[in-house]
Amino acid sequence: MFGAWELLIILLVVVVIILWGPSKIPELARAVGRAKGEFEKASREYSYGSPKTKTTESKTPSDDMILLIAKGLGINTEGKSRDQIFLEITSAIKTNKTSS
Repeated sequence: MFGAWELLIILLVVVVIILWGPSKIPELARAVGRAKGEFEKASREYSYGSPKTKTTESKTPSDDMILLIAKGLGINTEGKSRDQIFLEITSAIKTNKTSS
């Protein structure tokens, strides 16, 4: 009726249900799926090299955050590079710390 492999799989499923309970099985399946996806992604990057990065300057969330912080500190950001704005933010924070 059942072969050796089928019996082994059924026994394994029963043991998993007993150990972790039926509510944990979907979490375990998701974790296995994520691990498999990460492994495949890493193997693709290893096989084909790292993915190409954009050479053009694009707005990232960190750029938006830097602009928001600068405006909160009252720093004019027009015509300045990201690094210049960042330096002005750090100097403004240092002066605020020393004056407090």
